[in-house]
Amino acid sequence: MSFKPRGVCSREIQLEIDEHQIIRSCRFAGGCHGNAQGIARLVEGRPAQEVIDTLSGIKCGFKQTSCPDQLAKALTQMLEEQRESAAV
Repeated sequence: MSFKPRGVCSREIQLEIDEHQIIRSCRFAGGCHGNAQGIARLVEGRPAQEVIDTLSGIKCGFKQTSCPDQLAKALTQMLEEQRESAAV
């Protein structure tokens, strides 16, 4: 999945989660390269919902969001899409 974050320096978040909702890969395009790499490595292998619960609501300076918060939004969207696909 490719997610276009809003209100942050990153231009794109690429994610892959498996059928058990474990994050298999996470890549940021743009933004603070070192921080984005660190976030990606920390979340890979973790349950998506755990990452959502941990990162939701984090702000960057005076912004109302952050790259970690946008990652949580991307994961939330992915889980909703998975639920909708399973229901069909």
